[in-house]
Amino acid sequence: MSEKVKQSYLGGAALLAATVAIVKVVGFFYKIPLYNLLGDEGTTHFQVTYTIYNLLLTISTAGIPVALSRLISSARATGRTAQVKRLFSMGLATFVPVGLAGTLLMLLFPQQLANMMGDPEIPLGIQVLAPAVLFICIVSVYRGYAQGHSYMTPTAVSQIIEVVCKLVIGLAIAWVLLSRGADSATVSAGAITGVTIGIFLSIPVMMWYKSSLDRRMKYPSNPRDKADGRRATVKQILTIGIPVTLASSVMTIITLIDTRLVLQRLQSGAGFDFETAKVLYGVYSKGLSLFNLPAAFITPITVAVVPAIAGALARRDSREAKTVMESSLKVTNMLALPAGVGLSVLAYPIFTVLFPDSNENGPRLLMYLGIASYFVCTYLITNAILQANGNERLALVTLPLGGAVKIIVNWVLVGNPNIGITGAPIGTLCCYTFITALNLIFINRKVRQKPSFLKSFIMPAICTIIMGAAAWASYGLISRAGSALLGTERFATAIYMVASIGIAVVIYGIMIIVTGTVTTKDMELIPKGDKIGRLLHVRRAGKH
Repeated sequence: MSEKVKQSYLGGAALLAATVAIVKVVGFFYKIPLYNLLGDEGTTHFQVTYTIYNLLLTISTAGIPVALSRLISSARATGRTAQVKRLFSMGLATFVPVGLAGTLLMLLFPQQLANMMGDPEIPLGIQVLAPAVLFICIVSVYRGYAQGHSYMTPTAVSQIIEVVCKLVIGLAIAWVLLSRGADSATVSAGAITGVTIGIFLSIPVMMWYKSSLDRRMKYPSNPRDKADGRRATVKQILTIGIPVTLASSVMTIITLIDTRLVLQRLQSGAGFDFETAKVLYGVYSKGLSLFNLPAAFITPITVAVVPAIAGALARRDSREAKTVMESSLKVTNMLALPAGVGLSVLAYPIFTVLFPDSNENGPRLLMYLGIASYFVCTYLITNAILQANGNERLALVTLPLGGAVKIIVNWVLVGNPNIGITGAPIGTLCCYTFITALNLIFINRKVRQKPSFLKSFIMPAICTIIMGAAAWASYGLISRAGSALLGTERFATAIYMVASIGIAVVIYGIMIIVTGTVTTKDMELIPKGDKIGRLLHVRRAGKH
């Protein structure tokens, strides 16, 4: 892999992955105690409010970073400085009005939106989140501009600002409201306040980073360098952005429908009352917070891979593009497989330690969600590869089909009183497995320089199977041996869980090195990776 690609793709992915680790650690101290404060019913209010926000957020912002990063990367690769500047200004002029419309919708019609979702107690939370739609539109344009320059620091810093505000401001407001006897819907709205404030504070930071980036960039003077017209530039942005937005919106709309569907089928099909349905959906939402964790570490790779592949293709360097695709697939498998299997085989201790006093269905839900989390990660990276190769419209086929699978499975299973809420994670698993399979088929047929799937999937899977068996067996042995001394309470369970995770991590690390699954090229993903690779005697990568 060339030095330029290492800096733009691997370096960017490593920076954002490190940022995600920080964000998730901080987020852990936000969501875990918040969900425990709210209880299962209050967690439902929080999750349903976010589902409405995510739909408007996706419509407003999903295509912005992808379209701008891809177009700016291509313009830079061909020396079109004026077009780079035009892309930013027209991106801002195009999407800010869209964000404003989303904000007004949430501010003016909160009760109608709440009733539509089957939870009439959340209009205050909807209004609190409303300004965030406009703010994130602005931030997304700046993020896309920076990512198009393979400059990931602004995105990383803005993410940290947002999550710190959620923790410090949101959790503090929630605690104060709860101590004063506020109901769970009001406490949930208070916690959401930190999100809106955090995104707002990111705007001046992103403006400063762009100004700094523009001062540092030294483009060669070219009198023939002219930008495309404003209409033509907007058309370029929308040509890429609209399919990405539609594809993302389809899944978000399906998630919104599915949220309403699950609450309804728990009552009309399975026969639970509304209060019980809220509790069951709340414990499912707690599982979703862990289900989303592995995908958060893959998203930085997808952010970095789009401009890297697009830039390589613009330079007609298909070999470089293929190398980036193979690297991203392999790294995704090396991260997502053990994470998903770990969540599944250790579902009981993880849920018991993090969410005590929750509904008893929690661990079983997490077991299915753990496996589903792997397919979400694979869907994300394969979708990014298709986008970077100019096949973003294919998601308009795969996502609706996968969403239909999810809705059908949930309608049948959640409405079965013998299955109930367990049908929701099963539907999620079926949905993303189906989408991933379609994406892999499309990559094999549509991408000219196809990445090697066997190289990317087989060895990480073998290492993960051994790791999963070690995690399951070690937890069983340690918990049985330690129960006589420490008992089986939450603190003791946490000790057994941490010990078994540590054993599994060590075994997995040994396996990927001994089997040659990880190579010196893969170690370049992390700072000082070459030195670490030599220290651990990591094998050199074979010839491509």
